[in-house]
Amino acid sequence: MTTPTRDDRFSFGLWTVGYDGTDPFGGPTRAPLDVVHVVEKLAELGAYGLTFHDDDLFAFGSSDADRDRQIERLKGALAETGMVVPMVTTNLFSAPVFKDGGFTANDRDVRRYALRKVFRQLDLGAELGAKTFVMWGGREGAEYDSAKDIRQALERYREAVDLLGQYVVDKGYDIRFAIEPKPNEPRGDILLPTVGHALAFISSLERPEMVGLNPEVGHEQMAGLNFAAGIAQALYHDKLFHIDLNGQRGIKYDQDLVFGHGDLHNAFALVDLLENGGVDGGPTYNGPRHFDYKPSRTEDEVGVWESAAANMRTYLLLKERAAAFRADPEVQEALAAAKVDELAVPTLSPGETYTDFLADRSAYEDFDADASFNGKGGGFVRLQQLATEHLLGAR
Repeated sequence: MTTPTRDDRFSFGLWTVGYDGTDPFGGPTRAPLDVVHVVEKLAELGAYGLTFHDDDLFAFGSSDADRDRQIERLKGALAETGMVVPMVTTNLFSAPVFKDGGFTANDRDVRRYALRKVFRQLDLGAELGAKTFVMWGGREGAEYDSAKDIRQALERYREAVDLLGQYVVDKGYDIRFAIEPKPNEPRGDILLPTVGHALAFISSLERPEMVGLNPEVGHEQMAGLNFAAGIAQALYHDKLFHIDLNGQRGIKYDQDLVFGHGDLHNAFALVDLLENGGVDGGPTYNGPRHFDYKPSRTEDEVGVWESAAANMRTYLLLKERAAAFRADPEVQEALAAAKVDELAVPTLSPGETYTDFLADRSAYEDFDADASFNGKGGGFVRLQQLATEHLLGAR
C-alpha cells in the first residue's frame, strides 16, 4: 500500500510545508501558509501529526493575546481533523538575540532568556499532548576558536538540559528530550555535531534516560557519515527518540530535499532497518516518521503539497521494496552465504572463560589464516546487487 494512513504515523513540521522559499541569496517565492490550512491539507494527504517551533505558530515577540489566539486556532484544527502534535521544539536560532546561541551564548542574560523561552514551549507542548521535545542547537557553536570556551559551553548545555529535565519531572509531564545533531550551518562549527558526539554528551547528564536523539538524514550525511549506520547505533543504545527524514546529496549545505531524493540506496537501507531490522524481524522504531524537508523554492503551493505527498509515498514504496527484499529466497540464501546472521553469535561460547579461550588451540595455534584469507569471498557485492534490483523493482 502506497497510500498513507494515520497508522503510518507520518508527521511534518509546520516550518517544512510552511517554508516560503527564502534562502541566503533571495527572498520569499511563496506566500505564507496559515496553520489551519496546513493542518487541513496534511490531514487530507494522510499525515497524522504536525510539529512546530514556537515561532512557527506565533511570531517572535507576539503578545499573549496573539499567542493565545493562534494556539486556540491550532487546537480547533486538530480537533476538526483528528491530527495530533507528537513533538514540539523551540526556535533559539532565528531572532538576532540568539546570534551567539541560546543555551551556550557567552552572554549570561541571553542564556537565561533562552531557557525561559524553552520552559514556555514545554508547557505548551504538554498542553497539546506532545511526547517529545526536540533540541536543535543551530546557533550553539562558533566560527572562531578563541571566541568560545568549548568545555564551558558544554557545561552550560548540560546545565540547561538538566534543569529542563528537572522541570518536566516536577510538573509530571510525559515528555522526553531528543537532541538533533548537525555539524555546521548556520554556525561554522556546531556543538554536538554527530550522533556519536550527542551520545557521549547524554551520558554526562543527571537524567540520561530522559534524553535521546533526533537524527536527521541530511545532517549526518553533511558530515560524510552513513545515516542508516548512525540510526543503527542510536537503536543499539536505545536512544532513537525521534527521527527527521529528508534527502541530501553529498557533503554540502543542508539541502532538505524530499526523502529519497538524494542517496536512495541509503534511504532504502534506512527504511529496511526501521521496518525490518529488529532481532525478531519486526520494527525497531515505533515513533513518528517525521519529515523535516523544504519544498523547493521553485514550486508554487500546488508543488508544496505534491512534495509533502512525495515524502510519504517514497517511504511507503521503500517499505514495500524492503519487505520484498527480505522475503526473497535468493536474498535469504545470499545473507546466509555472507554469514550476516553469524555476527549475532557471541564470539565466546556459553560459559567459556578467557582461560578456556586461551587453551583452545583451534582459535589461534591451529587456525589456518592463509586458508581463511584465500578462501571463499564474503558475497557482499552480490547482496548489494540484490538490494539494488529490488530497489529498482527488477525482482
